[in-house]
Amino acid sequence: MTISSAVRAALVALVALAGISSARADEGFVTLTIYKAGWIIGGSGGSGTLTFRGRTYGLSTGGLDYGLVFGGSKTVLRGRVSNIYRPSDVAGVYGAAGAGLAVGRGARAIVLTNQKGAVLELSGRQVGLMANADLSGLAITLK
Repeated sequence: MTISSAVRAALVALVALAGISSARADEGFVTLTIYKAGWIIGGSGGSGTLTFRGRTYGLSTGGLDYGLVFGGSKTVLRGRVSNIYRPSDVAGVYGAAGAGLAVGRGARAIVLTNQKGAVLELSGRQVGLMANADLSGLAITLK
């Protein structure tokens, strides 16, 4: 009987390992349009989409900036999100410290990570007049 118990235990272990290997992280495509304005303390808001495993999901964004913030801008960012298992993994708070100046049009690129391990690698264009040296947080929610 001990041999059959050992065989059963080995089969259970193999099935468990097969289940773990099939639950691999995936990636998707994100587009965000963010409007930002401020004077010392700034705020941002916007919307976007996540395309993941052939489906498109709506996103909402919002955030706060604190530091040297002056002006207003519109930023359109596109790129990939990696290390996600389901669409809800994109939702969360992303933090960043940075500095920049945009007068008219400018390029923007950023890499952010949330508390679930989702990694956003985004680039795009910023339009407006914005000067900043601040700490900022961006919250993304699934609509």
